[in-house]
Amino acid sequence: MKALNLPFLRMSTPLSRDKQDTLLLIASTVLVLLPHTAHLPPWVSLLCGATLAWRATLTLRGRRMPRNIVLVPVAALAMFGVHQSYHTLFGRDPGVAMLVLLVALKMLEMHARRDLFVVIFLCFFLVLTNFFYSQGIGTALLMLASLALLLSTQMSFQLTGAVPPLRTRLWMGARTLLLALPLAALAFVLFPRIEGPLWGMPQDAQGPHTGLSDSMSPGQISDLAQSEEVAFRVKFDGAPPPQRQLYWRGPVLGSYDGRTWTRVHPLPHRQRPQPMSISVRGAPRHYQVTLEPSNTRWLFALELPQSLPMLPGHLVSLSQELEIQSDAPVGERVRYDMASYTDFSLQAVDTLDNAAEWLLLPYGRNPRALAAGQALRREADPARRVNLVLRQFATGGYVYTLQPPLLGDDAVDEFLYQTRAGFCGHYAGAFVFLMRAAGVPARVVTGYQGGELNPLDGYLTVRQSDAHAWAEVWLPQRGWVRVDPTAMAAPERVQRSVSEALPPAPFGLPGLGRLGRLMQPSPDSLLAKVHYAIGAANNGWNQWVLNYNPARQHDLVERLQHTLLRWPALAAAVAAVLLLLGARKLSLRRRVDPVDALYSALCQRLGQLGLPRAADEGPTAYAARIAACAAAPATAHDGAGVASGLASAVAPESASAAGEFLRRYSAYRYGPQAGPAVPPALVPTLKDLLSRVR
Repeated sequence: MKALNLPFLRMSTPLSRDKQDTLLLIASTVLVLLPHTAHLPPWVSLLCGATLAWRATLTLRGRRMPRNIVLVPVAALAMFGVHQSYHTLFGRDPGVAMLVLLVALKMLEMHARRDLFVVIFLCFFLVLTNFFYSQGIGTALLMLASLALLLSTQMSFQLTGAVPPLRTRLWMGARTLLLALPLAALAFVLFPRIEGPLWGMPQDAQGPHTGLSDSMSPGQISDLAQSEEVAFRVKFDGAPPPQRQLYWRGPVLGSYDGRTWTRVHPLPHRQRPQPMSISVRGAPRHYQVTLEPSNTRWLFALELPQSLPMLPGHLVSLSQELEIQSDAPVGERVRYDMASYTDFSLQAVDTLDNAAEWLLLPYGRNPRALAAGQALRREADPARRVNLVLRQFATGGYVYTLQPPLLGDDAVDEFLYQTRAGFCGHYAGAFVFLMRAAGVPARVVTGYQGGELNPLDGYLTVRQSDAHAWAEVWLPQRGWVRVDPTAMAAPERVQRSVSEALPPAPFGLPGLGRLGRLMQPSPDSLLAKVHYAIGAANNGWNQWVLNYNPARQHDLVERLQHTLLRWPALAAAVAAVLLLLGARKLSLRRRVDPVDALYSALCQRLGQLGLPRAADEGPTAYAARIAACAAAPATAHDGAGVASGLASAVAPESASAAGEFLRRYSAYRYGPQAGPAVPPALVPTLKDLLSRVR
């Protein structure tokens, strides 16, 4: 039978050394460029992917590189595309995009060995640019893996002769990185820190902000509530308050144009604000807030703050509405200590001087809600008016949803009497409108409500999905009173979380309702424990690495100085270092083969006598050359002149001892019975032979 000769059944030819190294460089480049796809324009990622795939195809097929007549127009079009996408060629984002394109296109323009190292060094720089966008522990681990692969690639290009397997080269790169990590950690801890974020640029402070803004329109907070991004983390001294008391105060909104709520502007006739009248009950709650970068001026705290937080480099103020603001946008992660009263009274007086500011309504908007509010004025007690509206939300068939219907010009009327479906912003805005129409001063308060407690590290994580809006009404002798109309329609929102308050959703999608929660793990499940462990690890990274600022470094150095100045502690530290060095030296001695140590001593002694061993000379060839030198006549000249000198320097007895030493060493190291165990009589014999070499 004739054997089949199918091309696809043939064993492929092993790749050459150059092809292997080039493919390893492409893999390293892909790992470096992959994280940038999250923030680059899609066309940049597609162009880089196509370029690298083209380069890999050329390498595997052994084809030539494209000419400059092809590459130059592509590069020019790429730069034009960057300008069209960012409307500039300067700045962080366009600069990173151009650098990514440069690396990808450079892969098609490598004609010399130095071009390989240009790509590698550009990739090293691109690794750093990833920290412009994310500094989490996941990004750090991915960048370490990228560095290890780049180091392995660089070593592969520099190796000569026989090349070790890929696994060995990868371990060489990882080991080099591991050796550098202690020095990097020491430099991170002790190198002088600078104020402000390390991985940022001046124009980044004017970038888009995240989180709450100075205004609220229908659907704005519901869009924010679908984000799982962390807003801030809180660590309480002791047990945290109940979930229903966790109201994190932010911007207070009082001006309404019929569509959007904004912060109030004082009336022209008021010369100065009414003095704040505050009374507190009970002890304050002490806690520490770690606020994520938001590029806004808002600082969040529980109502009511006992004092203002201290932020290095920032001036913090408190408004008449109990809003805590910084004088500059918060563009980096900050941490501040707070103490707040959860039971207090604000402006509990008979009359409110600026009540008119909190009663204004737009003309000609929402006539049905305006008439309903004016009808409530028949009730003499303002507190009764508040309760009547809350009862309407509780019994009127209102639905709490993240996807409310779109509203028109009369948004309050449509929400109250037609759609009856909305998020917290709809409830708070409609309630304040009704209260103002009823003659009760009212305002909208935005911020966050609740949080998720991690049982592993005790931190309370407040996410953007916890964004909330509630209302405050002013009542005589009671002052400003918090009223949360959302709790009437969805009490689970305040008592538990947003997901608990959402109505049932189809297909059981997580985060969209009660059916979605069936797919979520229970707090005691393994998946929940993994979730808490990842959250605790990220929080620890943020607290001890990303938030290692000059103040914390100064405190650490002072503690180290105070500790080292104590003689017992200093003596213990020196003794510990000496013990470690001694243990390492002893360990290294134990690792050295005693036979190899004697062989090195013999080579060193023969080198001192004028007969050094060549780098490519084995023990058998070395012994033959020693014997030839010892037998050479003393009258030899020219090429043998060296031998005649050696004949006089190395006596025949010494040459014989050296030859016997090398013969025994060769049999031990390369003989058929060579093994890891050293024969008991070999070391004393070699020592005796070494002593005869004079």
